Amino acid sequence: MHEVPIEDTIDLHAFQPRDFKAVVEEYLDQAVRKGFGEVRIIHGRGIGVARGIVHSVLAKHPDVVEYHDRPDRGSTVARLRT
Repeated sequence: MHEVPIEDTIDLHAFQPRDFKAVVEEYLDQAVRKGFGEVRIIHGRGIGVARGIVHSVLAKHPDVVEYHDRPDRGSTVARLRT
């Protein structure tokens, strides 16, 4: 189990890349339980590996209504079912 702070933003730089999928899944589940309507996931710009993992999780998560990159492409915003 990962310790994930439940705020409306999470920064994946604090986690190992091998853990991104599990961290994002758990974060989304907890954010929905907390009643957040929108969250921001900071993944960085880099070469797009973290972004790809985040988008893959968001595309499959049942509580994600929609998601999009922020203009700087260093983070993604997801709208959640409440």
